[in-house]
Amino acid sequence: MQSDHDKRPDDFDNRFDKLGAKLDEQKATRRAEQNDKGLKDRAGMAYGLKIASEFVSAILVGAAIGWVLDKWLGTTPFGLIVFLILGFAAGVLNVMRAAGRISQPEASDRDG
Repeated sequence: MQSDHDKRPDDFDNRFDKLGAKLDEQKATRRAEQNDKGLKDRAGMAYGLKIASEFVSAILVGAAIGWVLDKWLGTTPFGLIVFLILGFAAGVLNVMRAAGRISQPEASDRDG
């Protein structure tokens, strides 16, 4: 017959193994959560960069069109100012559409 003293190492080993299994499970769960969080952070950053690039490109395109019209028509600086403002407005509209503040135009609205 085993005494209590003899059973303790087995109990200790079992508890130690269970603790090790729980720690491994927690580490795996934490790694999965960090990977999910990292993917969400990167997706948000990519979305922000997309919106920012659309805003800046709308302003630059407006300014370029205004500059070309000014050079062609000799109306410096009115074309640049007008098309810069129009480009800014288009950029704000694109950002608001991307953020979901304004709905996307319907296909029937675009066709006329």
